[in-house]
Amino acid sequence: MTFKYIIFYKPYGVLSQFTQETPKHRTLKDFIQIPDVYPVGRLDWDSEGLLLLTNNGQLQHRLSNPRFGHERTYLVQVDRIPDAEAIAKLQTGVEVQDYRTRPAQVRLLPTEPTLPERDPPIRFRKNVPTAWLEITLTEGKNRQVRRMTAAVGFPTLRLIRVSIAQIQLNGLQPGEWRDLTSSELKFLHNISKVSGIV
Repeated sequence: MTFKYIIFYKPYGVLSQFTQETPKHRTLKDFIQIPDVYPVGRLDWDSEGLLLLTNNGQLQHRLSNPRFGHERTYLVQVDRIPDAEAIAKLQTGVEVQDYRTRPAQVRLLPTEPTLPERDPPIRFRKNVPTAWLEITLTEGKNRQVRRMTAAVGFPTLRLIRVSIAQIQLNGLQPGEWRDLTSSELKFLHNISKVSGIV
């Protein structure tokens, strides 16, 4: 069996699956016509960015395991401008539902990052400023970033995953995908300790 490894820039409003549940949501099938590949983890339908897909079930299982703890980095647009106290809480961990989040790398970006426009765009309010955070997590609970920013009083407006460990979007546009490079495959092999990847 030939293993396949791709990364996909998931647009807003696309489900991280190939089967359609409701007619209003697009799925991965609308963009990727490769048989038998499946996402490693997921992005919510209202989130954007990097999604890794493979037909290597052993690798998929290993990377999806919460104990694996690889870094995932997100660019997050939030309502209003977080103060130092909110940033510190995000960095040290916040109570979200029935758990406390692990420490995270969080920084307030000085300028808005250059990103493709979202379709549809976020709601614009002239009298309410927004800010962008870069957040790196080593865990992936359901809707975790959104729950974290809401817990400190700055709700998430837009969320884009830009990297999984050292694998990055590297110029992909929403709806585009590419094969992993040989160096990315080698990196996956090293971090997952799964034989037969390259």
